[in-house]
Amino acid sequence: MNILFVMYDQLRYDYLGCAGHPYLQTPNFDRLSARGVRFTNAYVQSPICGASRMCYYTGRYASSHGAQWNGFPLRVGEMTLGDHLRDSGMDCWLIGKTHMKVDAKGMARLGLTAESTIGARQAECGFDVWVRDDGLWGEGPDGFYDEKRSPYNEYLKSQGYNTENPWADHANAGVRDGELASGWMFQNADCPANIREEHSETPWLTDETLRFIEQARGPWCAHVSYIKPHWPYIVPAPYHDMYGPAQIPEARRSQAEREDPHPIFGAYMDTKVSRAFQDDEVRDKVIPAYMGLIRQCDDQFGRLLDHLEASGEIDNTMIVLSSDHGDYLGDHWLGEKDLFHDPSVKVPLIIYDPRPEADATRGSTCDALVESIDLAPTFVETVGGKVADHILEGRSLVPYLHARPTEDREFVISEYDYSVTPLCEKLGVAPRDARLFMIFDGRFKMIHAEGGFRPMLFDLKTDPDEFVDLAKDETHAAEIDRLYGLLGKWGRRMSQRVTRSDDDIRAMRGNSLRRGILPFLKDGSEVPKEWTARYTGTAPRDYTSRKDLSEDT
Repeated sequence: MNILFVMYDQLRYDYLGCAGHPYLQTPNFDRLSARGVRFTNAYVQSPICGASRMCYYTGRYASSHGAQWNGFPLRVGEMTLGDHLRDSGMDCWLIGKTHMKVDAKGMARLGLTAESTIGARQAECGFDVWVRDDGLWGEGPDGFYDEKRSPYNEYLKSQGYNTENPWADHANAGVRDGELASGWMFQNADCPANIREEHSETPWLTDETLRFIEQARGPWCAHVSYIKPHWPYIVPAPYHDMYGPAQIPEARRSQAEREDPHPIFGAYMDTKVSRAFQDDEVRDKVIPAYMGLIRQCDDQFGRLLDHLEASGEIDNTMIVLSSDHGDYLGDHWLGEKDLFHDPSVKVPLIIYDPRPEADATRGSTCDALVESIDLAPTFVETVGGKVADHILEGRSLVPYLHARPTEDREFVISEYDYSVTPLCEKLGVAPRDARLFMIFDGRFKMIHAEGGFRPMLFDLKTDPDEFVDLAKDETHAAEIDRLYGLLGKWGRRMSQRVTRSDDDIRAMRGNSLRRGILPFLKDGSEVPKEWTARYTGTAPRDYTSRKDLSEDT
């Protein structure tokens, strides 16, 4: 069994044909859905790139692994997907983006170098790297945003795009009246990117994936991590004008949301990106480009499926499609991600399991609450390993794939640390208090904010668009108390005892007694005789009455 784990960056759960989008066609995503199970209530454990990905890669909540925002290093020694799979004899490779920041101080403290095998894996989220490219090669007065080498930029130069930064000049820019039309400006989103389509980011990473598969010897897990449809929102022809303003779903937002909003929600509605997406002219340009990017992703995903089918490897390859978070696109008067409305924190998740045990669920949907951290234990169980549930905090989804009875999750959790954002200072919140927690039980979604703020509460049964914050008054105090009880239950989880499993602990019970450590006995009759055998019987020579031990020769 091999595993092809495909992640798209900032892909909304409802921007797939099989998820019911009214205009966007995704025949290859739908093709995978027809072969497997589409999970309709999949939630990420943080709605920000880096933190969300670290949850996927560790199988642990953000507050457990600690890398809670972009640029927060994943500490040395944190067990990752690659570590768990290698224990079961499976290689684990990266092709694309991780947004992982290395714990350089931790590596130096332990004497680890990136040139060693273990050091390289610690520096790359536990993966062996086929190619890593985090995809944002921005350049400003202070230099490059990302100071690592860019394999994609090197590829573009090899194809004849001979500028210092062809990513900025070609892949993410168009041409308008002879002038550079950068994708950083929303007004240029309707321009075709100034690059041949086959040289753009998504086809390039697909080519790299096919090269990997053609040479790979199993069993392998390949994490194929595309940067798109993440901004900059610009896409090459013919995808740039496949969709237009007439095919943009109406923004899901209500004036009620702007009336006495929660202070943090209000602050986010007033950010630069949110104000931009409150402008219909911006949405009319950006969303068709976003849809074009997704259609290109779908077409390239079709190339992967075609190759696996032609080679016969689809019969022994689990295929997983997901995203690290969504994109507001103007819903709730917001842009980007960050908060916990479904367009931001809910993601697509489709799993194809080729084994006969999954035949009964092919082409089905599953409405159970699932979390992104569930994938790590799913993969471990799939390859026949023992799930280290004292480390991995997710639950294997194999029972849902194989139609086996299982206990549904009671609630899902997501966390967000906004301490490095300007909003922290604007709200007057100390860095340690700039944290949000979401708990959702399938109907009620509550958001707790540290720093003395009231909670937020939404009833998705009566208000599926999440327009009405029920925590503005005391009407739903009992519901809020109940959810705080569940949040407290989650907060008391055993999350840091990761060096001993429950089985280890059970096996340790009484070990010291059988090894002669026998404290607190009255007369020895309390334990089996064999335990006290070393300490009973005829005494050796009696020295208690001798003053000079030299007499005993």
